[in-house]
Amino acid sequence: MDKQTSNLMKQRREKAQFLADNGVRLYGNSFRNPIAIAAILPRGENLAAESYEENGSSYTVAGRIMSMRKFGKVAFFHIQDETGRLQIYARRDVLGDEPYKLFKKWDVGDIVGVRGRLFRTKTGELSIEAAELEMITKSMRPLPEKFHGLTDVETRYRQRYLDLIVNPDVRETFKKRIDIIRLIREFLTNRGFLEVETPMMQPVPGGATAKPFKTHHNALGMDLYLRVAPELYLKRLLVGGFEKVFEINRNFRNEGLSTRHNPEFTMLEFYQSYVTYHELMDLTEELISWLADEVTGSTELTYQGTPVDLSPPWKRYTMDEALTEVGGIEPAILTDDAAILRLAREKGIELQPEAGPGKAKTELFELLVEEKLINPTFITSYPTEVSPLARRNEEDPSVTDRFELFITGRELANAFSELNDPDDQLNRFRKQIDERGDDEEIHPELDYDYIRALEYGMPPAAGEGIGIDRLVMLLTDSPSIRDVILFPHLKPEAGRK
Repeated sequence: MDKQTSNLMKQRREKAQFLADNGVRLYGNSFRNPIAIAAILPRGENLAAESYEENGSSYTVAGRIMSMRKFGKVAFFHIQDETGRLQIYARRDVLGDEPYKLFKKWDVGDIVGVRGRLFRTKTGELSIEAAELEMITKSMRPLPEKFHGLTDVETRYRQRYLDLIVNPDVRETFKKRIDIIRLIREFLTNRGFLEVETPMMQPVPGGATAKPFKTHHNALGMDLYLRVAPELYLKRLLVGGFEKVFEINRNFRNEGLSTRHNPEFTMLEFYQSYVTYHELMDLTEELISWLADEVTGSTELTYQGTPVDLSPPWKRYTMDEALTEVGGIEPAILTDDAAILRLAREKGIELQPEAGPGKAKTELFELLVEEKLINPTFITSYPTEVSPLARRNEEDPSVTDRFELFITGRELANAFSELNDPDDQLNRFRKQIDERGDDEEIHPELDYDYIRALEYGMPPAAGEGIGIDRLVMLLTDSPSIRDVILFPHLKPEAGRK
């Protein structure tokens, strides 16, 4: 704590002691039924300057003091609740000498209650003239200086509560996030999907290639893993007879931090029997374009200065088409296994000795194509080599019936027609484990119970995962995943243990 903050806190504690000595409850719990500020503002739209509301109604509001101007016998201050800000006018001759003396010990940051009439000042600002004031919660720590505000990114993420207090646009971002998740639920349930819950702690991590977090259950005497994806459990439900399921889930992956990655993140995963990935492409277009229109009022938006058009239909490429048309690779190279492996290494891509042309193509796609896909683009026909859970294409078994969706150069969704052949699935799991080497993202243990479930028979189906955090970034024009997660993970605070 710096010296200035320490001195200000000392002054506030002295004021708090004065208030307490004079019978003021610093942390009371008797203030009830305040009116939302947003509900009051329309009632004063037609008030002229220096006039009061004619009906003489008294309003009760509560909120945090965000600014204060004191002029001896009168004072103006603004309070802020969840819905907005409103000016309060305090006069000694209205409140009385003793209440006004106590009021003068209030500080910016205090949470207070006000009762009074609505009027408009001579400068035209809608206000409440306070007839009664009540301390609700005394703030012992000063808010950031008003002209500079809270701008340090590290502090904003670490002290999100403070960020929400002083930056109204941050509150709006998270309100939009809440709306987006609510609308997703509405969209899917209206189409017959059932929202379900699957385990966060799993004996065998699966459903994605990612290093898991590990814990231990004492009573069971076994290690468990925080889920990296709910996929294998959701598909068990298809085996059990549910035909349309979804989960908005928290996933945990023991990976690095970046503007696109947080170790704990939110995904939407949904699965539907008797459809293919083609139907899910149509559904995804409909969902995201509808969300954009509901949340932003348009399917045309700007992300970090770049125009993005979410209006269907969206561009669709096979991976080979994207490598040729966007990545500039000669078509002949894509059909020559040795040539594509050689090209990948020439581009500086490190490949394991056992890597095949499918892995090389995927790495080249990430290097040469991905960041160029600004408007929504589906990439299909992913190599079987990098798609252990997806159904092989019946005409070309070297690729799968899979797509990934890219917007603003980022992967936003991953989907495929599901593999439901238990023998094929078992062989692919074994091959993946055999070739893992020192790759910690591939777990060495095989989920035999999932194979057993497939042996009972899973109907043909398609499934998809959509990154909620990245979707919110897109629809709120947020540059970093930390801007859309209320409490992102950070390194330990300097000087703290």
